[in-house]
Amino acid sequence: MDFTFSEEQQAAAEAARGVFADVAPDAVPSPALTTGAVADEFDRALWARLADADLLSLLSAQEYGGAGLDAVALCLALRESAKVLPRVPLLENSAAMAAVQAYGGPELRAELLERAGRGEIVLTVAASGRTGHDPAELAVTARQEEGEGADWILDGVQTAVPWAYDADYVVVPAHTATDRTVLALVPRVHDGVARAEQFSTSGERLGELRLESARIAARDVIDVEGAWEWLRDLLTTGTCALALGLGERVLRMSSEYTSKREQFGFPVATFQAVAVQAADRYIDLRAMEVTLWQAAWRIASGARGTLPVAGDVAVAKIWASEGVRRVVQTAQHLHGGFGADVDYPLHRYHAWAKHLELSLGPAAAHEEALGDLLAAHSLG
Repeated sequence: MDFTFSEEQQAAAEAARGVFADVAPDAVPSPALTTGAVADEFDRALWARLADADLLSLLSAQEYGGAGLDAVALCLALRESAKVLPRVPLLENSAAMAAVQAYGGPELRAELLERAGRGEIVLTVAASGRTGHDPAELAVTARQEEGEGADWILDGVQTAVPWAYDADYVVVPAHTATDRTVLALVPRVHDGVARAEQFSTSGERLGELRLESARIAARDVIDVEGAWEWLRDLLTTGTCALALGLGERVLRMSSEYTSKREQFGFPVATFQAVAVQAADRYIDLRAMEVTLWQAAWRIASGARGTLPVAGDVAVAKIWASEGVRRVVQTAQHLHGGFGADVDYPLHRYHAWAKHLELSLGPAAAHEEALGDLLAAHSLG
């Protein structure tokens, strides 16, 4: 079997490396020294460069000005991005665009995809639910008024919405009285829509989105079975890619530091206790990597397996949420006091890693979900 990436996928990764090569992870104030957001908005200059490199339209079909690539290509780009902590909604925007293309109506696709691919409008997704622990689709109710093509009315609260103050549209999952889940594209400024500031451990501004009888046109609501589950899996797998890229960069930082730091006349990297800890974290990263590509491949190919794709996503989440935490904790230990020095970038990676870990959720919950899937599907 051939496990190598295609030329197009490798080109996407190379383009991402080129764009992110000169991004400084400490370009904004340290979250440790900032009570509010580290910046008023995301990095618009970097966003423009991503658009120029066609990295905002990786998943869009050629008819919408995109490259027509898949989830694997997106995860390759996200992996490169996380190494420099870029302040851009690349994951959320790309995933929302992919959902609109796969499940949205022709009018919605024509209205959004080309403009989003050029960076003219920004999309994000509300995926944390009301508390961050409950299913996101249950946090908001949706009901359609009488008549064909009638508006939808949304009520509810979504917490910790990334880039809520910057995005032009938020994709909001909502449940109906018949237990269906729809996806509503909610404009940033709209009657019945309010936001409250929240802040991530990384210092980015999030938003609590409050919907009170918000009226959304039928063309801006995706009412297709499986749309939310597909979008949720893509978002989660992309977050695992971010965790992998961040972890790889942090392990390299640890390697470089321990190779130069000397005790008793020898680099501390030569000490067995240090080498063993670094080796354990390397194993974590390789497990994160293989489970990530398995989940991304299932999403990209639509291939059937013994378990549904949710099983592969659950395994990737287990390794990513636990692995990225272990990698940054070990790095802090190996760096000693430098790990907490706000003039040294490691503490920023720790803050971002904590945000990713919280976004993915606890490994125990994913293990329980995987157990339920194993119980429901025969492996024989």
